[in-house]
Amino acid sequence: MGLLSDPNRRRALISLLTRLNTPICLVCYMAGVAWFMGLAFEPFTLRTYMSENAMGSTMVEERFPAGERALATGREFAAHKKKVGGMPVDWLVKTMQARGLEVFTQSFSRTLPFPDENKERYMVKGTNVYGILRAPRAPRTEALVLSAPCSPGDNNQAVGLLLGLAQYFRNQIYWAKDIIFLVNEHDLIGMQAWLEGYHHTNTTGMDWSPLQGRGGSIQAALSLELSSDVITSLDLVLEGLNGQLPNLDLANLFYAFCQKIGVLCTIQGKLQRNDWDSVSGYSHAVQTMMLMVMKQASGRPWGDHGLFLRYHIEAATIKGINSFRQYKTDATTIGRLLEGMYRKLNNLLERLHQSYFFYLMPSLSHFVSIGYYMPAFGLLTVILLLRALDLWVQLATPPTRTEDGVADIEQSSPGVLSVLTPLVISHLTGVALYTLPIRFQEMAVEHFPVSETEAVVLTAIAVYTAGLALPHNTHRFLSGEGTEQGWRVLKLVAVLYLAVLLGCTALINFSLGFILALTLVPVAAFVTPHIPKVLSAFILVILSPACTLLFSVFFFQELQEMPVSFQDGWLLYLSVISQGILDHFLYGSLVYPLIALLVYPCWLLFWNILFWK
Repeated sequence: MGLLSDPNRRRALISLLTRLNTPICLVCYMAGVAWFMGLAFEPFTLRTYMSENAMGSTMVEERFPAGERALATGREFAAHKKKVGGMPVDWLVKTMQARGLEVFTQSFSRTLPFPDENKERYMVKGTNVYGILRAPRAPRTEALVLSAPCSPGDNNQAVGLLLGLAQYFRNQIYWAKDIIFLVNEHDLIGMQAWLEGYHHTNTTGMDWSPLQGRGGSIQAALSLELSSDVITSLDLVLEGLNGQLPNLDLANLFYAFCQKIGVLCTIQGKLQRNDWDSVSGYSHAVQTMMLMVMKQASGRPWGDHGLFLRYHIEAATIKGINSFRQYKTDATTIGRLLEGMYRKLNNLLERLHQSYFFYLMPSLSHFVSIGYYMPAFGLLTVILLLRALDLWVQLATPPTRTEDGVADIEQSSPGVLSVLTPLVISHLTGVALYTLPIRFQEMAVEHFPVSETEAVVLTAIAVYTAGLALPHNTHRFLSGEGTEQGWRVLKLVAVLYLAVLLGCTALINFSLGFILALTLVPVAAFVTPHIPKVLSAFILVILSPACTLLFSVFFFQELQEMPVSFQDGWLLYLSVISQGILDHFLYGSLVYPLIALLVYPCWLLFWNILFWK
């Protein structure tokens, strides 16, 4: 406090920070990147542990015996699905009723804003079927959910195992919570309709019939996806809508039972390695953690569980993987694992809340808590505060005086419109990027030989590219030539704007905030009107949000060990843009409006500063 209260010391500190501003910023950037990369090193991580006392022990005896019968039921389900050409609703209702469940159906329909070419659908109609096993030993105020999507792909084994578990659970007397067995059609769209109907909300404009039967307040949920009769490992999927993650205890519970029963388990499709002190072991942990960062930053739900999280329901997806390893896991073992997990969840006296909600996982046995990874982000954002301090000192410096002792007015007082106009124009461009692709798709289809999906994506790219030409000279139209102080005021506003934007983004979705900080902080720190235009413009474009997304697509494929050519990567890039827009309008993903309405306009402000005259 004495350092800041003493005017002389305060001036000395400010002088030091402004004199060494650039070296300090460089050191902070390199330290932030190094800190983040060091998070995957095992000695710097925490070992997972169970925080919830009610789930602290796996000492339950799993007795599920009917794995082969469940697979036979799955094959029967597949035959009826092929016969009716979709969800065999009548067969499912009869089968669930035969197992002693209260069975209900829900019909829903949704017209997409434009066709989803990845899944070849536009007008979506379907039916969800769910059965409720009422708790025999409780007042039925709480519930657990086990779901299996009925998709055009091969998830029949999951439905068969779900029905087998329903029959087995029906004969047990220790359930203190309702258990809901849900088979949803059209994957996420069907799950969204069911969750909205269950909670009496409609946030996406979907048409669905009201639910005729409900259980208690849902405490936890698991979604099951099995791709074949032969399973070599189980993969845990945690990333949900807008980067939300379930409570870490749910992942700990899955890992604990996999260890107990002897099931090979993975996260991000990667096995855990014990040679953490080797280069290959560290590289493996970095790849696993970066895959989680990339998936979380996308903001999309990576499984049906992702939509439960917005209702404060802890949920995860368990995927059965057949990777042709020698190790095999049968359906009976998977059933016993799920039985053990549900018996422990059945013991909960309150919602999962003891463990972390913000974390990264380089493996299933280790995690990085928010207290460990936030300093990496803080080191990047402190650069913005240092640049803002430097600009503030420059603006506070008394203006130069002419020979007759009069202050240079042009130098000292930038017009309000010269600063306000780029702000307004940049954000209007962002509004156009958000609204025009959907509104102009019909016009584009009429005038150009493209499909609706291609029209939406190409319109978005066209608006984005046109934005580069609009703002950088607009300040001159209303206020004449820009002043030297004018660009400093604009940059001060833009730097503080970016610091607040990145900080708020990182609190909601750390991965997205960190990736944006990696690319936007260098732009914000060093752009001025006095640096070489052509080279600087090229660098700014390379570090723009669109190019960041393009590089992320290729990087994600490399992390998955599925590299693609530039042509395939470009097509994948266009697909990612269309899916991002669809995810926003279908499920409420915030990444597309965040980029269009806030991040892109903020980047345009720095583009405007580069071409300031």
